[in-house]
Amino acid sequence: MKIKNSLSAHLAKKMSGPTIVYLVFIVLLGFAPSIFSLINEPFYLDLLSRILVLSIAALSLNLILGYGGMISLGHAAYLGIGAYCVGIPAYYEIYNGFVHLALAIVFSGLFALFSGMVSLRTKGVYFIMITLAFTQMLYFTFVSLEEYGGDDGLVIELRSEFPSILDIENNTTLYYCIYLTLLGSFLIVHRIINSPFGRVIIGSKHNEERMQALGYNTYRYKLVCYVISGVICGIAGVFLGNFTSFISPEMMDWTHSGELIFMIVIGGVNALFGPLIGAALFIFFEEWLSGITVYWHFIFGLLLIVLVLFGKGGANGLITALFKNKK
Repeated sequence: MKIKNSLSAHLAKKMSGPTIVYLVFIVLLGFAPSIFSLINEPFYLDLLSRILVLSIAALSLNLILGYGGMISLGHAAYLGIGAYCVGIPAYYEIYNGFVHLALAIVFSGLFALFSGMVSLRTKGVYFIMITLAFTQMLYFTFVSLEEYGGDDGLVIELRSEFPSILDIENNTTLYYCIYLTLLGSFLIVHRIINSPFGRVIIGSKHNEERMQALGYNTYRYKLVCYVISGVICGIAGVFLGNFTSFISPEMMDWTHSGELIFMIVIGGVNALFGPLIGAALFIFFEEWLSGITVYWHFIFGLLLIVLVLFGKGGANGLITALFKNKK
């Protein structure tokens, strides 16, 4: 009985406060399609699908930015790569979803490997500018591909097909695919940051010279982490392409990388669930303010400035502080 009570107390301690809030929120996301179906509001399901796709992308960026201290202004490139790995095969009437996923993993991984090998040899503002440069190179490459629509983009007639398994032409099925991928991404990132590998990444963020003195090749560790981050974001791009049924080089624009960074800052840097909360708040304010005034960008910018200046730890910091005040 004592063992049972001590185990319950241990679990309660581990699952207390903000963690419970996040888990409840994630569980509610699982019931969202049923709720929106009951109230006959399919628009909200589309909105939530977009939020979850961007959450996966922001989560992948947070792996290198929040935990590794690698501030990339080029992460939107992987969203574009993943989307084009759906659009280009679809242009040739290849709709097999497994092929699309495989292509996205391979090409986003190769781009991350190549760009990471160069950019990770630098630090600070130089790293930021090189990641931006690689993304802009990719952006203008796809702009020049007139065969695939160039700057005008390319319409995807049919979504990826998973024969005898899934039909993601159904919006609810697509939502659950994105939802399960998000959960899997959370699990992967959680396992990484709590592993010896992750400890080296976190240690390199705070004192890379010390980690090198301990015998770790931090360059290789960071490169592997960078590639993992790019692959996860590339998979998010596959879902983004299927969700929008349209792809264009604009998906890779550096401003979208900036939006992913804002989502992380809003939710909480190096907080596991921060990107999800940040993406939800970012899209909510974007939709709400754009419905009020055409000058919503100005108001939205002011809100972001206030949050960055005064919201230490973002939404995660506010939730944590709330539970501390209750004790």
